[in-house]
Amino acid sequence: METWKSFAANSVTHSAAHYLMAIEELREKSGYARISDVARHLNITKGSASTEIKGLKNRGLVAEDENRFVLLTDIGTKLVKQIVQSRRTLQYFLTKILRVEPEQAKIDACKIEHLLSEETATRLLCLVQYLRSEKPPADEFLKNFHQYHFECPSADSCVSLGDSCCLGGEDAGSKHIDV
Repeated sequence: METWKSFAANSVTHSAAHYLMAIEELREKSGYARISDVARHLNITKGSASTEIKGLKNRGLVAEDENRFVLLTDIGTKLVKQIVQSRRTLQYFLTKILRVEPEQAKIDACKIEHLLSEETATRLLCLVQYLRSEKPPADEFLKNFHQYHFECPSADSCVSLGDSCCLGGEDAGSKHIDV
């Protein structure tokens, strides 16, 4: 499979992930979730919510009880837990390790959370746990990383692109990032 085509192989879309999480949040808060509640929670029309939830039902992620309340199936619940864990891990990694501003980290984590494979999410969680462990090598790494001043190398030695500045400009060597 070509790499770019694997994007379509994700278990849920960004939108579907938010529907599933909305159902979970509403059920935790109120004990139930109706299609109209999901629509209101996501600030969308009831028709849009109904269409998306129908698709989630067809995929076995959502069901309705005898009162027409929407609930997550076991598979849907497992998926929501994975997405939430990925979001938390990503937000921690972005804010505490990479020192991305919290609001930007929240946005970026939301964009990525449902795209990570289980393997990558687990490995990232392991890295975050290690870096939080206060073990001397982890502390030393974080200290060194946070003191590092990145300077864009010459275009011919740029690791990421090779033919232009990896920070997005033509003027290689003039940009730097304090991490």
